[in-house]
Amino acid sequence: MQITALPQHDRPREKLLIKGAHALSDAELLAIFLRTGIKGVNAIELAMQLLEQFGSLRELLSSPYDNFCEKKGLGQAKFVQLQAVMEMARRYYHETLEREDALTSPDAVKQYLSAQLRDQPYEVFACMYLDSQHRVIKFEPLFYGTIDSAAVYPRVVVQKVLEKNAAAVILSHNHPSGVAEPSQADKVITRRLQEALKLIDVRVLDHFVVGDGNIVSFAERGLI
Repeated sequence: MQITALPQHDRPREKLLIKGAHALSDAELLAIFLRTGIKGVNAIELAMQLLEQFGSLRELLSSPYDNFCEKKGLGQAKFVQLQAVMEMARRYYHETLEREDALTSPDAVKQYLSAQLRDQPYEVFACMYLDSQHRVIKFEPLFYGTIDSAAVYPRVVVQKVLEKNAAAVILSHNHPSGVAEPSQADKVITRRLQEALKLIDVRVLDHFVVGDGNIVSFAERGLI
């Protein structure tokens, strides 16, 4: 059945305009992105098939190029379009955060960090530099690989903080396993960085661990 044959309130585009994007299912949102189906399959049916093949919307969005393009109804053009949409979302979160006090906007910080780190295939340790008003100066990934006391170098962090003339920082890293619970190594390196940055009068406001759909805040846990 063609989508135009559906009642107007069941068509994804019309439904979005009437009820808002939040009212749409994953398949309906994906159908809007796809725009068209393939022979004998409309966009909603194709979206449902793709979600079943990938396992979830997140797996589809984070799929590598080759795996994405081999599926019927997708391809290079759709991959490029999707990457552009995701990058726009990341920049939207960044611009939103730049206008706010990061210390009093924990939800905005979490959304931004999740967009930046959640789907990385390896651990990434990053630093968000803040000015004296706790506004964002810059977000910068610093170290890649397993995060432990040997992989994160306080001297490098101090150097970067001085370069940015930051008054405070928010630390973050992801757990590719999906489990956001801080490890003992996470706690050790956080204390080391606090001590190093304290020598130059720079505060560590928080350390976020990004998992699969969950983010743990050291500050909320009383670990900072």
